[in-house]
Amino acid sequence: MAASADASSLPTALSHAQLDWRRDDAELETPHSRHFDDVYFSRHDGRAETEHVFLAANDLPQRFAAWSCARPFTIGETGFGTGLNTLCAWACFERYAAPGARLHLVSTERYPLTRDDLARALAVWPDLGDKAKQLVARWPEAVAGVHRLVLAERVTLDLHFGDSAERLAHLDGRVDAWFLDGFAPAKNPDMWQPALFEAMAHASHPGATFATFTCAGVVKRGLRAAGFNWRKVPGFGRKREMLAGDIASPPADIRRQATPWFQPPVPLPARHVAVIGAGLAGASVAHALARRGVSVTLVDKDGPGSGGSGNRQGALYVKLAAEANLQSRFYLAGLLYSRRWLAEIDPEQQLWRDCGVLQLASSPRERQRQSRFLEHYGLPETVVTRVNADTASRLAGRGDAMRLGLAADDGTEMGGLDYPQAGWVRPARLCEYLAATPGVRFQEGEAVRLERQDSGWQVHLADGTTLEADHVVIATAALANRFTQTETLPLQPIRGQVSMLDLPPGVPELGRVVCAGGYAPPALDGVQTFGATFAPNTADTDLREADHAANLAELERTLPGYVEALRQAGVSLDPASLSGRAAVRAASPDKTPYAGPVPDAQRWQADYGVLSKDAKRIPEIPGEHHPGMWISAAHGSRGLASAPLCAEVIASRICDEPLPVEIELADHLHPGRRVISDIIRGH
Repeated sequence: MAASADASSLPTALSHAQLDWRRDDAELETPHSRHFDDVYFSRHDGRAETEHVFLAANDLPQRFAAWSCARPFTIGETGFGTGLNTLCAWACFERYAAPGARLHLVSTERYPLTRDDLARALAVWPDLGDKAKQLVARWPEAVAGVHRLVLAERVTLDLHFGDSAERLAHLDGRVDAWFLDGFAPAKNPDMWQPALFEAMAHASHPGATFATFTCAGVVKRGLRAAGFNWRKVPGFGRKREMLAGDIASPPADIRRQATPWFQPPVPLPARHVAVIGAGLAGASVAHALARRGVSVTLVDKDGPGSGGSGNRQGALYVKLAAEANLQSRFYLAGLLYSRRWLAEIDPEQQLWRDCGVLQLASSPRERQRQSRFLEHYGLPETVVTRVNADTASRLAGRGDAMRLGLAADDGTEMGGLDYPQAGWVRPARLCEYLAATPGVRFQEGEAVRLERQDSGWQVHLADGTTLEADHVVIATAALANRFTQTETLPLQPIRGQVSMLDLPPGVPELGRVVCAGGYAPPALDGVQTFGATFAPNTADTDLREADHAANLAELERTLPGYVEALRQAGVSLDPASLSGRAAVRAASPDKTPYAGPVPDAQRWQADYGVLSKDAKRIPEIPGEHHPGMWISAAHGSRGLASAPLCAEVIASRICDEPLPVEIELADHLHPGRRVISDIIRGH
């Protein structure tokens, strides 16, 4: 029941900013936009301009010093540009804010700089060098959408790449202070439109302030019409005047009129959270909350990284639909986020490798599907690119030994897609690492019942002990709907078995993760992992020789040259000789994870029952949820690309922050989507 994907929000590649480099008044190199024929900051003193126009006019030093809310102080910006405003706000926050305060920045950008241009532009201010280095290191690909960057322990930046008005219209979150920046209205009239000011108003906290360098009439009229009060104040440098102001009572969020059931629950205190399940879904939620200063108890009956997250190696990959839809938009965002997240928490790559992933076109039909995919998405080659069979074989390994199974029935070589930034992860080790995050306490035990009290939640364990917490997050895969509050959420168990064989010295090794009907990553510590089988509605974990045989057959179809090299090296390919591991994952009916608050299904059936007779008769009733209860489940075989971003969605909601995904993607992940669809269908 989420909104459909509109063309303006598709995850397409954006054009980079085209720059000229000129000397400012101090003979320092400064960037000039060719597209807008305008400067990015004052030639007189860009940093002083930022501090006067945006920091001082929004009264940020005083507001940072006085900030005592549990949620972060949020700044919204129209036009990220070189990032100077962000770095200055970050430096101001570090100087004035109390130790427990947090800063969240939301910035839009239609023409992002290249990484090299960004570094060059910020090199003008050496004292901001450490911050600039952090920003440049995390700089995302120029893909439309939301890119979350954790700049420091207490500072988060969400880059919304795309048109400012359109991006803010999709923002799920509210802002305390606005930097109304961007090229001058005369140079960039497309940005300074009523839709921009209306989107700002809807995304404002009551009392949110703004500041802008311009006094243009179109800006004053647009702000006033949207509900902002403005006043003229002294400008910077040669500009005599600028505008500053606030909005006392932002308008209601009309985006929820069509989907009132997705109205987020009222934020509750989050001092202590119990997370049930220490696989990738639960461990990443625990890590995300602890990073925000929340105390977490992580509960699991077996230990971190058991169950479906217990394999030695897993592929960080996605298989996106040929035509962009909400599910594919989410998984692409998840892949890009997981890549940055892993680089942040493990820069030495002890837990993962960004070796790349080859997704083979092993049939004419798959080749056609991949062609449609490339046409519809238009993504940068640094994210995904088509490769022919020769290039795919070269990327997969060395020479003929890595000959791929890419010939169609007519002998045509099929090629495939290469994701150069994807790779493989050690899931079990990653879960152990996340469970050891400061602020996370692991407790072995099996949660059997959850009970809501006035003070929060009681988690009853099988051994008779009880935990108390303000919030509870359920992340137990196929068992996530075993509790009374979650029993209406359908989950399908899926058994999967991977196979492993020891490699003798000298055997060629894979250079990429190769995916077709199964997957095979580069060997780890001399052991080749490959698989996995797919058995829906099966929950046993005993190893099966037949599954080893199926994995071997798929490996030979995909990598015939590699399997032949193994035979020549004397490696036994008898299924009975293989080791392996079987585990159970979970999937939802629509194959999208559940990530968000748990709906009160009985209340939803009562409040929205009229939809079964007329889906257009939408009651004006916000959705009721079990207060302080959340779920992250149904990640299937793509959890490495989905669970970390879902963890950020849940942690952001709990901590009352802007979300790292657009509003329609948050609704698409909402666990209540199935409840509503069942009501409409009369189930």
